[in-house]
Amino acid sequence: MNKALNIILLIFSVATFSQNLPKGFSYVKDIIPTIQQELRYCSHNNFMGVPANGYEEPVLITSTKTANALKKVQDKLSKKGLGLKVYDAYRPQTAVNHFVKWARVPNDTVTKSQYYPKLNKRHLFRLGYIATKSGHSRGSSIDLTIVNINSGEELDMGSPYDFFGVVSHTSYTKLSKEQKSNRLLLRKIMLANGFKPYSNEWWHFTLRNEPFPKTYFDFPIK
Repeated sequence: MNKALNIILLIFSVATFSQNLPKGFSYVKDIIPTIQQELRYCSHNNFMGVPANGYEEPVLITSTKTANALKKVQDKLSKKGLGLKVYDAYRPQTAVNHFVKWARVPNDTVTKSQYYPKLNKRHLFRLGYIATKSGHSRGSSIDLTIVNINSGEELDMGSPYDFFGVVSHTSYTKLSKEQKSNRLLLRKIMLANGFKPYSNEWWHFTLRNEPFPKTYFDFPIK
């Protein structure tokens, strides 16, 4: 009896929580069950070296319109034996504030060798890598790459995710033929399905005609 009651309560709590997402938002896995994820800001493996405030559970949330557009991308890639892997999607303003606070502590350089070896931390604002507002908080920006469905291996894009440097810029040309081809594949398929790129980061795309262009949300990720 207790076991059955626990199951009922669990189902009820999940259903109740899902209804608490703002109107126009969805859990991406509900729309694209096959999408892969490695939500870096839920872990220590990110440029701050600690989980970001507001990331309580590793679940993907975006505007519903964005999730539906990503499904079209996933469906097309699957025909090639490929798929999407997401590093970050909706990002609460609380997390953005955490990024800003971290950036303003010049002596906290634990992750410098991995994420910004050639940059002075105090220049991250000026160079556009850290900002007080993020399109991710509007729910329609996404950080992602392409993986081989069978092996789960990421395609070689020439630089790691969240690497602060010119090698991550979309205009960077000192790449191998394979790296250029992989970046072009990601760029073309995202453009074809309604997304626009960000020049400083090959992995960052925002849905054109996003549903909440002036609203920065701050509900937690859980």
